[in-house]
Amino acid sequence: MSEPSVARVTVPGLRARKEAGERIVVLTAYDHPTAEILDREGVDVLLVGDSLGMVVLGYEDTLAVTMEEMLHHVKPVARAARRALVVADMPYLSFHVSAAETVRNAGRFLKEGGARAVKIEGASPGRLDMIRALVEAEIPVMGHVGLTPQSVNRFGAFRIRGGEAEEAAAIVRGAESVEAAGAFAVVLECIPREVAAEVTDRLRIPTIGIGAGPHCDGQVLVFHDLTGFSVGYLPKFVRRYADLDAAVGKAVRRYAADVRTGAFPADEQSYHLKPGIRSRMKSLLSLRKRKA
Repeated sequence: MSEPSVARVTVPGLRARKEAGERIVVLTAYDHPTAEILDREGVDVLLVGDSLGMVVLGYEDTLAVTMEEMLHHVKPVARAARRALVVADMPYLSFHVSAAETVRNAGRFLKEGGARAVKIEGASPGRLDMIRALVEAEIPVMGHVGLTPQSVNRFGAFRIRGGEAEEAAAIVRGAESVEAAGAFAVVLECIPREVAAEVTDRLRIPTIGIGAGPHCDGQVLVFHDLTGFSVGYLPKFVRRYADLDAAVGKAVRRYAADVRTGAFPADEQSYHLKPGIRSRMKSLLSLRKRKA
């Protein structure tokens, strides 16, 4: 018997949710088993973020992440998603050189990776040109304004953006420009909640907040932060819903102790020969030993 069909989350569907006042749930995912769980539990959008560079690959920031690394992680997430919309983050320098290269790279995420949309950072005139080129190529685009991690060298550090009136106004105008260029949604990262509320009120497309307060149309967090599966500094905007670091550590310590004392594996974790086959094996070994 085939499994019942599942209604997929779509780009137009997200906009309909904003119009209906329904909040959108977004989480990062970087592997198949995690994506299966998140999809099963009703997460609307799975973002394969270039944050994988920091939380999975051990890089200092997101700049080192390559197209090939992103594709490697997009593929298993897309294979797991039966319902959620899979969005692939375009890594640094994959959309900075030319429109043709941007479209080619984004197209790989859809054709090879199985994603159904991409995300790019920034709202400069050049970025808006890239959004327009992608939309013209029938590739849905999620924008990203406020703190844009790929700009860390220009900003000097990961810090809140839009704290002054001029910068706040620029973020609002940037989000409006991203919408006008054709993006179907926009991530608002690390900006004052009042600025995010202004953007959300002005835009017809959904806003997805991360450190942008409660007035956005949806929220996104890094899976490893949400579940306590990351160590070290956590931004103020993270709320931990589990402590997998402690749970996994405890499981590993128990396993190591059982191995060292011989308690693992027990009979329940062992395979057995049928009695007759065991006797036959011993007879064959004994015969061979006598012949030798």
